[in-house]
Amino acid sequence: MTLAHAIVWTDHVSAQLLQLNAEQVHVHKVHARSHPTAQHGSGVRTEHEFFGAVCDALDGVAQVLVTGSHTALADFRHYVEKHRPQTARRVVGYEVTDHPSENQLAARGREFFARRELGVKGLA
Repeated sequence: MTLAHAIVWTDHVSAQLLQLNAEQVHVHKVHARSHPTAQHGSGVRTEHEFFGAVCDALDGVAQVLVTGSHTALADFRHYVEKHRPQTARRVVGYEVTDHPSENQLAARGREFFARRELGVKGLA
């Protein structure tokens, strides 16, 4: 299912992606693979692989709201701006949040995109 909007909640090891519209929600979960090594920087590579998988899951989504802890958002934003500019262009907002339930996340996404749609129509 391809829907125009998505809301993502992420930390550094898991992400919950909800593609949604007024009637439908499609949930996709992404988890970081744990393969620690003694090599310097292996944690950074693991984080980049994880954030890359999140970006891959967002392919085809026109507008994305990303939520999570301040640190996770800062790291994700840095990653997409540096490594995935095509995804960065589709991120329309970042919001710091606690860990919401799936229903709370869907409601927040619908509210955000409804307000955004009204704002865009109001400008015309």
